[in-house]
Amino acid sequence: MLSRLAVLVALAASSVRAQTTTFPEGVIATGTQGPTNPAQPTLGTSVNQTSDARLLSINSVDDFCLFAPPALQDIGNSETYEVAWCTKPRNNARVIPDGTFTGVSFLKTDFYVQVMGYGNLTRLNIPEGDYGGELDPHGQFGDGNPIGGNVTSNVTGSNQNFAEWMQYISYNQFCIRVCTNANSTYSAAAMCWHELDEMGCEFVMPGNYQVNGTFESCEADVAYPPGWYPTATVNGTPVFSTFAQRYTGTLTDGSVYTVGDTATPTAPYTVPSSSNCATQATISNGIPLTSLGIAAAATGTSGSHSGTSTTKSSSTGKSSSSTSGSSSASRSANVVGGGQWFAVALSLVSGVGAVVLFH
Repeated sequence: MLSRLAVLVALAASSVRAQTTTFPEGVIATGTQGPTNPAQPTLGTSVNQTSDARLLSINSVDDFCLFAPPALQDIGNSETYEVAWCTKPRNNARVIPDGTFTGVSFLKTDFYVQVMGYGNLTRLNIPEGDYGGELDPHGQFGDGNPIGGNVTSNVTGSNQNFAEWMQYISYNQFCIRVCTNANSTYSAAAMCWHELDEMGCEFVMPGNYQVNGTFESCEADVAYPPGWYPTATVNGTPVFSTFAQRYTGTLTDGSVYTVGDTATPTAPYTVPSSSNCATQATISNGIPLTSLGIAAAATGTSGSHSGTSTTKSSSTGKSSSSTSGSSSASRSANVVGGGQWFAVALSLVSGVGAVVLFH
């Protein structure tokens, strides 16, 4: 458990929670919405299953959106032009049909909001068996994947357009994190570090993934940034090692290069605990499936879950140490294509201890 981290994070975040219009540097996105997006997040827009809007909102267990292909195509080859799909009619986006999800967990922390889930995501034009890929606001060319994609959330008290986010998605699983806070130790970019795309959801966005058949909203402790491992404390200052994903590529002159660490960790340093969880039977927008181009009910099984809203005290997070050898981290949303251009940048932090101060 990151008890010390949780206390320090709470102290650092208290002033931010007290005001919803002032955020640390790097948290709020600058510029305008993408050209296909509405000017601001809007609930109750018309249903349009051919929309090219690319504005996500991540607000609650039953009010969130995902990026997915506009037509049947694997994630790796559609990441630059994927579109928004939302659980409710909003943002001029496409609507996710009822029955698509078989389990969803919504986590709110002091530094990010995160949604993880399972379902029949072939309904979002992801081919059966496609283990997917990773999307983020940077992308291979610096314009984002998808280009023009934006992400908002109202978890801080009002709708805000956040600069850093990352989404992993496959044909049967997804996870998305939006980074809503920062301090001198943990930037929003570090908390949403998106360059570990081969490691999968459970490594990059740790949480309780035993939720297939459950729909829950929880508060949660803050995870260390993806790939960060505390190794020691020197004069009261924590020292971290960082993991850089290994990659071999070819430069334009034909020369081959390899960057990153030779040993791949099997798990994140810890899995944060969650608490104050409330469950509900399912999530639904009530729109007839035929109106969304679906001829029949969902074919996937949803598992058993209570039809009554309940609360539970907490789930205990487990700790795992970093070990050498092949990765056994969950890879349900592995990347399929792209990713070559960030490899050189990763080498700059590979194996280097990062000394940072808690404030």
